[in-house]
Amino acid sequence: MTHYIALLRGVNVGGITVKSAELRSLFEDLGFDEVRTVLASGNVVFAATTRPAASGSLKRRIEQALRDRFGYDAWIVLVTAEQVERVIDAFPFDASDAARQPWVVFGSDEGVLDELVASAREPDPDVDPIARGDGVIYWNPAKGTTTQTPFAKLLAKPSFKPTTTNRNLRTLRKLLA
Repeated sequence: MTHYIALLRGVNVGGITVKSAELRSLFEDLGFDEVRTVLASGNVVFAATTRPAASGSLKRRIEQALRDRFGYDAWIVLVTAEQVERVIDAFPFDASDAARQPWVVFGSDEGVLDELVASAREPDPDVDPIARGDGVIYWNPAKGTTTQTPFAKLLAKPSFKPTTTNRNLRTLRKLLA
């Protein structure tokens, strides 16, 4: 069994409401084990017999089930619990700095992550510290600025929605608990 984490994008915002119990039920109906939801922001931890090498078809299957059940254009980033653990361990900024928000941008397409970093050009390290990681972009903006910085505005562009989603380090730790 492989332990996966499905990171849903755009649920419980903008009129798309998915209750945790219904989300958990959907994953159980898909035949997954050890299903649990974490917070109300679209995080599902589950176990499946599907190997990580075949996770692309698993991702598509989950997205289609979300579309069918909840009637919205669902996008997820699917990662293993092992990957999330490595991402947390590799966070390149001071995650204990109370003046900062330690974010991780996950992507299901490495090329899109590269494009996102390239589009950011020369980000101001005091305003928008970013660093490319394995399957992620690390981002550590000042608290209260996560919708206002140049990188935040770039990340919000519609072209990045189908393949990216971000989570705070605290949330990632809860996913592994």
